[in-house]
Amino acid sequence: MEGLLFVAALVPVLAVFVLLVVMRKSAKMSMLVAYLATVALALLVWGAPAERVAGASVNGLVTAATLLYIVFGAILLLYTVQESGAIRAIRRGFTDISPDRRIQAIIIAWMFGSLIEGASGFGTPAAVAAPLLVAIGFPAMAAVMVTLIIQSTPVSFGAVGTPMLVGVKTGLSNSDEVTAAISPATLDQYVPVVAANVALIHTLIGFLIPLLMVGMLTRFFGRSRSFAEGFRAWKFALFAGLAFTLPYLLVARVLGPEFPSLLGGLIGLLIVIPAARAGLFMPDDRFDFPPRIEWEHDWQGTVEAADADAELAPHGAAARREISLLSAWMPYVIVAGLLVLTRTIAPLKAWLTGPSTTLAVNDLFGSGINASAQLLYSPGTVMILASLISVALFRMRGSDYGRAWAISGRTMLAAAPALLLAVPMVQVFINSGSEGMASMPITLAQGMAAATGDAWPLFAPIVGALGAFIAGSNTVSNMMFALFQFSTAQGIGLDLAGITAVVALQAVGGAAGNMICVHNVVAASATVGLTDREGDLIRKTLITMGYYVVQAGLIGMGLIQGGLWWAAAVVWALVVIGGMRINQAGLEPVRR
Repeated sequence: MEGLLFVAALVPVLAVFVLLVVMRKSAKMSMLVAYLATVALALLVWGAPAERVAGASVNGLVTAATLLYIVFGAILLLYTVQESGAIRAIRRGFTDISPDRRIQAIIIAWMFGSLIEGASGFGTPAAVAAPLLVAIGFPAMAAVMVTLIIQSTPVSFGAVGTPMLVGVKTGLSNSDEVTAAISPATLDQYVPVVAANVALIHTLIGFLIPLLMVGMLTRFFGRSRSFAEGFRAWKFALFAGLAFTLPYLLVARVLGPEFPSLLGGLIGLLIVIPAARAGLFMPDDRFDFPPRIEWEHDWQGTVEAADADAELAPHGAAARREISLLSAWMPYVIVAGLLVLTRTIAPLKAWLTGPSTTLAVNDLFGSGINASAQLLYSPGTVMILASLISVALFRMRGSDYGRAWAISGRTMLAAAPALLLAVPMVQVFINSGSEGMASMPITLAQGMAAATGDAWPLFAPIVGALGAFIAGSNTVSNMMFALFQFSTAQGIGLDLAGITAVVALQAVGGAAGNMICVHNVVAASATVGLTDREGDLIRKTLITMGYYVVQAGLIGMGLIQGGLWWAAAVVWALVVIGGMRINQAGLEPVRR
């Protein structure tokens, strides 16, 4: 019976993977099939009450609407910068730092994206960084791919530590077995210990992410389609990787879970940008994309920058206005500053998230499921506010700003069908349990644990990644699976240090799963007008996600058992990099 339930619980996940990734169907069609399959299984196999399925679906619709609000804010900010003419100054600024697209991707996606992740989380880095990359001349698909790849190392400490302070802590709360095992420590004392382990594992894996990211960039979007072309920037990539991960690790151990990604990204930017200006660790060659006329159709979205000869074409007075580099960057400085302030000033955060500013519907259809939206706290509001301030800053005409609103609205609506199906499917999947039957995600995790036995730490990150793939959130993945991971580690006889390592592997895997989770991919794609390409993006980011979760499992076994497992982790990293260098074909057909 357990085996049949395991297979049944796999059906929605397999439906998404096969339709979206293998068959390359659109996200809206794939998610419609997955939603209907999930509802049927929840009602007919798991015996979930119809009221709960309806409540979960409505909660999913509310959550999807809040995501679309963020998408709208991100696109509006981009088009405000475009229509004002400020984008020319930003582009010149990056050309002055380095015209090399590999270096630009590292600075914007890895460094700036990690800082934004630390402040806000929940997919905001892609919403901010992907349109900015498009604005300076990246293909839309390349921009989304690199911003999804960095949705890994900084994620566990995103939104000022929410995946740890809310995800892991909530997941482990109200459990007598946890209380007894960690005694005399309290849960408040234990979570920072888990966080320190999470930071260590991420550091040992994540310092290579910028290198893998630029390898992927040149392999899929370079004229020669070569990983090696990206790896020629290895010195700068490793330097940038360490410039973020070492401060990140130190902050996690000294200050706790709130600030590793935020301060790691800020410190890293302060180190990496001056080094790039000084020409330190730069590659001998220069990488750029082929001329726009040679770009494949699949690379391009409806939110487009122009090439160097016709850049973003601002209208009217904006086309003639000269804007300083500092002024041009102010919209993004405002976004970063407001995100930090609203997440770190306790009274302000309490008001923005309090009952007076929260739209809520409780106990939907008598299901016990609540739906809520905190629009003032949303990154979408922050980006819209930054856009409005920019109108005054750049002295924009009403017609130019009106055009930005119109384009942003059309782009958001194009993304709506996929998100309005994907998120309800996730909510029904999570809430599918009934009396005497665990929900579908827990059924999947229990089946995997029963099959792996003492080798469980190798597979613990996969469960975390599966949770993030399903739920679209490291925080929710940790809430679902932290106690399960704790109990499974206890069940195979690990001591407290080993149990802590397994819970940390859950959080690390949950972070890595953000690279492939459907609604992150859909939302990020929407910010650059890239629709019906979600499967292609997941096919690409699966490569780096696979490296991440396997390496996490090997490092976890090294922390628990030592010995040859550490050597295996080193070998795996070398195999991945070496395999990329050798395998220049076969990952994706070249379409001209």
